[in-house]
Amino acid sequence: MPSSSTLTRRPPASSPVRRRSVLGGAALLGVGVLTGCGIPAAYVAEDRRSAPDRSEDDKRLVFSNWTQYIDTDDAGGRPTLDAFSEKTGIAVGYTEDINDNDEFFGKISPVLTQGAAPGRDLMVISDWMAGRYVSLGWVQAMDRANLPNVTANLDPQLADPAFDPGRRRSVPWQSGITGIAYNRKALGREIRSTADLWAPDLKGRVTLFAGLDEALGLLMLSQGADIAKFTDDDARRAMDLVQKTVDSGHVRRFTGNDYTSDLASGAALACQAYSGDAVQLTAENPDIEFVVPEEGGELWAESLMIPNRAAHKRNAELLIDYYYQPEVAAELAAFVQYICPVPAAREVLAASGDKEKAELAENPLVFPTDGMRARLHTMRDVTSAERPELHKVWGRITGV
Repeated sequence: MPSSSTLTRRPPASSPVRRRSVLGGAALLGVGVLTGCGIPAAYVAEDRRSAPDRSEDDKRLVFSNWTQYIDTDDAGGRPTLDAFSEKTGIAVGYTEDINDNDEFFGKISPVLTQGAAPGRDLMVISDWMAGRYVSLGWVQAMDRANLPNVTANLDPQLADPAFDPGRRRSVPWQSGITGIAYNRKALGREIRSTADLWAPDLKGRVTLFAGLDEALGLLMLSQGADIAKFTDDDARRAMDLVQKTVDSGHVRRFTGNDYTSDLASGAALACQAYSGDAVQLTAENPDIEFVVPEEGGELWAESLMIPNRAAHKRNAELLIDYYYQPEVAAELAAFVQYICPVPAAREVLAASGDKEKAELAENPLVFPTDGMRARLHTMRDVTSAERPELHKVWGRITGV
């Protein structure tokens, strides 16, 4: 495998995790439901999901990912991916054709609904959207016999999401936390709780995420809800709170990709934020801190999934398992700097002899401490039945 010294750091401005702030769910609203039975009209039954696997005779696969979400070098190569091809003889057609969860959903939904070949064998989907792919029957169950490294090394805290119990149809690519970022020097005090955002001295200087799926978990946690099994009442109470802060002028605005610019410029002093962005924000400005609130932060993942009718399923599974070797996971983590779903990669970085990597091994935003982990919770998906009404209410609040 190429030396890590050849890796080129991801530019802060292109942080891929910000895609979670793209509004979610609109695409699903266009998927009809069969009258009287509650089954989406686009649902694909288990016996219609697979295609003849050409992996043995056709040593290749097509991998769809987001931009700048894999390690690269100065020559334009992808060291870990290139090493996989060299080791296995499997050529990887790597495409960065996912720019937005809803946009990609709209692009691939006609193909998957009709049972046609998707033209890709592997894709990375944000967890709140991944739940919809699972519920619609659009992704295949993986052969766990081909995933021994995943079984041995997957972070236990990511191993059993509500949308995919036991991770039968998804495997985390990278992970992150939704928490709070703030300028401690400018504010002059610490923020410890989401409730601290509503302090009088922050009026007009707070931003929240515009996306329901991105904002709601942290807000419900602040009110004591169990977001793994939240109720409609839990969601409504959180939205009522936000409505009051909007009415009083406390919330500056609801943000998408640009929330970091408000914090960096001083227009906002505190905001909902992602840990992946915080790694870069705090490196650029040491006055900015990221905190997992005392009452809890939201742990999420973006997952590798194999779509129905994929032509190279076993090859895709081999690639997934390759990235769960601690040495490979460490190489990827050193570049993307999100929460690594392979905790054992921390020891690899710590023992690398590279000062920067050793420091990364101690960064709790890449390898959370036990204390931080105790405050992390995973939110269940907003179901297709709940989504229309919740989006209507949330849209009135945010004006989006």
